Amino acid sequence: LFFSFTDTVSPKIQDLFLIDRKSGEIRTAGELDFEDVQAYDLEIEAKDQGWPPLSGHCRVELEVLDVND
Repeated sequence: LFFSFTDTVSPKIQDLFLIDRKSGEIRTAGELDFEDVQAYDLEIEAKDQGWPPLSGHCRVELEVLDVND
């Protein structure tokens, strides 16, 4: 399986997160600011290498915590 963001996730949001294509692990690519955005909804797709390729998707909700409070 290979994991990726779906086309519904904007390039701006994709720049904030990294997804490991093989494991599906999601990491931040930089600092997230609670004052700017409190939560993110990411659509993730998993696709196999069959012919025709089969795919599935899920939604990941990420909540940003304000460490100053």
